[in-house]
Amino acid sequence: MADKLTARSEDYSKWYNEIVLRAEMASYSPVRGSMVIRPYGYTLWENMQAGLDRRFKATGHQNAYFPLFIPMSFLQKEKEHVAGFAPELAVVTHAGGEQLEEPLVVRPTSETIIGYMYAQWVKSYRDLPILINCWNNVVRWELRTRLFLRTAEFLWQEGHTAHATAEEAEAETRQMLDVYADFAVNDMAIPVIPGRKSESEKFPGAVRSYSIEAMMGDKKALQSGTSHFLGQNFAKAFDIKFLNKANELEFAWTTSWGFSTRMIGGIIMVHGDDQGLKLPPKLAPIQAVVVPIFRNDDEKSKVMPVAESLRQQLIDTIRVKVDDREETPGFKFNDWEMRGVPLRIEVGPKDVDKGTVVLARRDLPGKEGRSFVPQAGLVEAVRSMLTTIQSDMLKCATEFRDANTHEPKSYDEFKTIVEDGFARAWWCGDRQCEAEIKEETKATTRCIPLEQPGGSGVCVHCGKPAQEVAIFAKAY
Repeated sequence: MADKLTARSEDYSKWYNEIVLRAEMASYSPVRGSMVIRPYGYTLWENMQAGLDRRFKATGHQNAYFPLFIPMSFLQKEKEHVAGFAPELAVVTHAGGEQLEEPLVVRPTSETIIGYMYAQWVKSYRDLPILINCWNNVVRWELRTRLFLRTAEFLWQEGHTAHATAEEAEAETRQMLDVYADFAVNDMAIPVIPGRKSESEKFPGAVRSYSIEAMMGDKKALQSGTSHFLGQNFAKAFDIKFLNKANELEFAWTTSWGFSTRMIGGIIMVHGDDQGLKLPPKLAPIQAVVVPIFRNDDEKSKVMPVAESLRQQLIDTIRVKVDDREETPGFKFNDWEMRGVPLRIEVGPKDVDKGTVVLARRDLPGKEGRSFVPQAGLVEAVRSMLTTIQSDMLKCATEFRDANTHEPKSYDEFKTIVEDGFARAWWCGDRQCEAEIKEETKATTRCIPLEQPGGSGVCVHCGKPAQEVAIFAKAY
């Protein structure tokens, strides 16, 4: 049997990497900063895709695909945009054995190529809105990488829309933030804080950026989805114009929003423990595993047909698997705990005789998570238990976040809090003040929550009047 996982309390980073590798979520590739997403990890991503894609289509969006290669001149048209991405660009200068007349950028994000195409498609207010989403890969040449959390190439979705009015584009931006928050809470079982990014933290080229922020198991923050109101910046750069109802020519208003495979890392870090993954039932590649228990061939011939019968009962309702490997029950229990399967269904010779099975919850330790249920009516019992596990995982993560979020009364108290949690504090909004906080504490403004206490206060750092409360934390 493999050595035990490194404890989270001993070395959180090492614990995280061991889980990704041992649970066969991903492997390192031969290219620095890249990864191979293995079937178990990719199935989790497919389930996440399905949950988001369903929500996107319900709000009127359609999927499309745009090229991987973008002319360098496109990025240079929006100066703030190219300045923000310049250090991370991968650039193609040669192809087919010859030097290219113009270098091509490997897609870091698609605002520019999409802006170019929208300019060809939009002529009248009747052509608007355009509501498009893309499922693709992007490349950002990160210096420090970690599996799922920060890699040179990663998978994501990026939505890009164009509208006739600023109000409509702003409503779209906020709607998609709400979509992300709904998915995070109800599918990933991760509580998030929706908010506006500060001016220094917003997306390059955006007028306003919004994000959902989540607390990981080590009390650091992870940006978990972003939505950007781009104003007319990209429309002006790429000449996206339309004739309005008054027959006047004006620039469109655009948005973009994205969610990536880094949230697989988020699921690991929010829910995982010293035994491995804990996957929320709605997204788990395998929601329940049937483990037959026997000591000899006679017991095996008695138990295996029942195990298969249980699978047949459940297969139309949940994602279920029978573990028929030639391994000990203990090995199998540990293996499925490592992989985070929400529910284990144990059946041995005595269970066959009694017409019962044991249900073992991954989210509860030992005897606390075990119960005996009749084989008759198993489908409803399993469905009900998975629903309970999903809600209990969200409750546990919410209680952890709330217990480690504090409101400092002084800057000294603030510095102590951000060493080990979230600080919810009044902030003046000044860039210089923000930069000094980051320099002195390594904490950043994660977001200015949409839900504000009202009134006014005093900036926790500089003491100037403050109109808003912000979330500060160290982050991935």
